Amino acid sequence: MTLQPILIGGQWRAANATSSFHAENPATGEKFSEAYPVSSWADCDAALNAALAAAEILRTVPPEQLAKFLTRYAERIDARKTELAEIAHAETALPKAPRLADVEIPRTTNQLRQAAAAALDGSWALPTIDAKLNIRSLLAPVGPVLAIGPNNFPFAFNGVAGGDFAAAIAAGNPVIAKAHPCHPRTSQLMAEEALAAVTETGLPPATVQMIYRTSREDGLRMAADKRLGAIGFTGSRDAGMKLKAAADAVGKPAYLEMSSINPVLILPGALAERGEKLVEEFGASCLMASGQFCTSPGLVILFAGADAEKFIAGVKAKLAATAPATLLSSGVAQSLAAGVKTVQAAGAELVAGGLPLAGNRFANTVLRASGEQFLSSPEKLQTEMFGNASLVVVVRDAAQAAEILAHLEGNLTGSIYSATNGADESLYEKISPPLRQRVGRLLNDKMPTGVAVTAAMNHGGPFPATGHPGFTAVGFPASMRRFAMLQCYDNVRPHRLPPALRDKKV
Repeated sequence: MTLQPILIGGQWRAANATSSFHAENPATGEKFSEAYPVSSWADCDAALNAALAAAEILRTVPPEQLAKFLTRYAERIDARKTELAEIAHAETALPKAPRLADVEIPRTTNQLRQAAAAALDGSWALPTIDAKLNIRSLLAPVGPVLAIGPNNFPFAFNGVAGGDFAAAIAAGNPVIAKAHPCHPRTSQLMAEEALAAVTETGLPPATVQMIYRTSREDGLRMAADKRLGAIGFTGSRDAGMKLKAAADAVGKPAYLEMSSINPVLILPGALAERGEKLVEEFGASCLMASGQFCTSPGLVILFAGADAEKFIAGVKAKLAATAPATLLSSGVAQSLAAGVKTVQAAGAELVAGGLPLAGNRFANTVLRASGEQFLSSPEKLQTEMFGNASLVVVVRDAAQAAEILAHLEGNLTGSIYSATNGADESLYEKISPPLRQRVGRLLNDKMPTGVAVTAAMNHGGPFPATGHPGFTAVGFPASMRRFAMLQCYDNVRPHRLPPALRDKKV
């Protein structure tokens, strides 16, 4: 059996494999013919050595060259958009159009171009000069970055193309990407284009490297290796916490995006004013991509009353009228089923769905619990049900809502819908402060699903949404600062200073 090659030191080469795996078509359950290697430590060691050598060169590379690479890479991806969308569709069951070809691939190339512009601008490095004392500082590349992407965004969060990748490169670091086993062929094609762009723009060959998979032990060993500068990870809390423990043990920065249920509070005035419209908005948001977004609304808080019951009935009807789509993998389907069972066991009542279906699908699901039930088991009722399932909690009053918010874990987002005529203003003032402290992004009258790639975006939040509340995984230049170290120069001679710290000539 021939194994697909890995990208190490600018060359596609045979892996030192301990075993192999095949990706699976989630819509049919069939395994693809290509076999991919599970790399041994020898491959990790070779990638780290090559990345360390590349990092030394990249520290001297001008921003213009980094920007040229990122722009050229975006152009090459655009040129293969149709083929890339076809392959990613086969590996993930995500729709070719509009999701992949018209939304996610353009978002990915937009990120690369925004990263290029931020590299050229240079303000991301926060150059600071005290001319009187001749002390100067700026942010500088941290060194090789291990980028680990998730299963649900084969392009925009891919370790070899996504936001972490773009931010790390724009900050002047080489990237070792770990492809996700759900879409290895997609990642392979992206890595081919990245290597071509590296060659065309004259960057060190090991600026971009990629392996497909390692053992858990080798992955954790790599995370703790002294040659690595930082880690960018998007995935499950279980895997993220293991990486964090390994990195923390050696003082390694690990930027983790993990779990989030993204609470949505719909206040009474909003329900009375536009309840049917909110049913449509919520239904569309929680079923978008079968709920397989890190910003899907997994928890809705309503205030008890006839309008709340009408909303729940409307959501039930909406979900029943919508055919469930194929999930990303059999693993996602199994995890979703387990999450729903956990929430049920904690006291939630099944309103609709709750059953696995053929073809890696799951019935569109909504559960409900009272405020008292939530408070009796807040941890289990915050179990992330990654997929097309959400929990509605019906609270008694503002005091109970505030108590529930006090028990919330950290989340990426939190939304509050309120009446346009000001009827909910007093209630909003009571519940928004506690929610504000538990989410990275606070939304008004808007579902949380979309994440705009803009400098003002915060795609982060308190633990366990991420491993650190002060950083974002989306938006330039802020996302670049994760992959940097603060360097200070004290009384250093002018000609020895980085250009950004030299006195401007008049």
